[in-house]
Amino acid sequence: MDALSGVKVLELGQLIAGPFAGKTLADFGADVIKVEPPAGGDPLRQWRLLREGTSVWWEVQSRNKRSVALDLRTPEGQAVVRALAAEADVLIENFKPGTLEGWGLGWDALHALNPGLIMLRISGYGQTGPYAGKPGFGVIAEAMGGLRHLTAEPGRVPVRVGVSLGDTLAALHGVIGVLTALRHREVHGGQGQVVDVALYEAVFNVMESLLPEYDAFDVVRQPAGSALPGIAPSNAYRCADGAWVLVAGNGDGIFRRLMTAIGRADLAVDPGLQGNTGRVARVAEIDGAIGDWTAQHPIEHVLATLDAAQVPAGRIYTVADIAADPQYQARGMVVQTQDHAGRPLKVPGIVPKLSATPGRLRTPAPTLGAHDDQLAGQGWPAPEVPNT
Repeated sequence: MDALSGVKVLELGQLIAGPFAGKTLADFGADVIKVEPPAGGDPLRQWRLLREGTSVWWEVQSRNKRSVALDLRTPEGQAVVRALAAEADVLIENFKPGTLEGWGLGWDALHALNPGLIMLRISGYGQTGPYAGKPGFGVIAEAMGGLRHLTAEPGRVPVRVGVSLGDTLAALHGVIGVLTALRHREVHGGQGQVVDVALYEAVFNVMESLLPEYDAFDVVRQPAGSALPGIAPSNAYRCADGAWVLVAGNGDGIFRRLMTAIGRADLAVDPGLQGNTGRVARVAEIDGAIGDWTAQHPIEHVLATLDAAQVPAGRIYTVADIAADPQYQARGMVVQTQDHAGRPLKVPGIVPKLSATPGRLRTPAPTLGAHDDQLAGQGWPAPEVPNT
């Protein structure tokens, strides 16, 4: 049996943050009914690269879910949502605060209908505070949370990290909140609760010592490119064939092995470099020594040498590297499955790995409204039997 088998999730969100939370719960067996607008469905269906009219991103984000098409702006659609919410364990939404209330589907209304309901609400700024009513996307959250300021080479414009990290971080925090609330309800009994996740807070939560450094030392951490400020050596270095290698030699013993491997035994035994503080003070010298060595060798030689010395190092992967990598294959992280039309498609595997109740891909992402006919009674429909 799947870990979350029997958990009923009603997903009202769209695009990334809410649906990613729904996907994660569905991967571990939750029965997720995704509500989409009848005219076109979730906009993610049309984002990025399309295959015969449907985004391949959609195939990942909505696997293991059921789709019903409802217009939440109409009394009829709202009535169906109330009937589903009355039997749900979890409701996920990522609209601007106040939107559900305007449709008569806010927390007070649904909590009165189903006191055990857990409502995950993901928004740009949270459900309270002076910014609550402002629209917010993940990129704005990455800026407000402190991340965007750091993602740059010194003196250059801060750049996006390349994926919708703010949305995904919020989704993962939302899943943590949902599982915590489910555990509380199960162990302590009683009612459900609201899980309020702000996009910017999810980003801020992973910003390590950014705030206490400012408070204790009046230090504003600045962009450092590929380096790890205050921890040395850890950087990217160009190899003879033009490839870049990441080297993390910032442990005391690792540093000595690294310096020995690159022919700099003098630095390995230097008394001033035996601790991180001394290495940070001379980081330019150390980076120069590593860079001089990598510039003389192709990346395969560099990696082989550092692997032999037990120094953490790695190439910067493209998706082509990921698809061909034996570690990804061995861990089931590149999965051959089918899209909604039965065509073969490789998708990311499931994280985390549970030994007794691992997640699995039960059904492909649904076509729009594929499960409308299961709502004849406007209650929670019996789950379909997935293909095994």
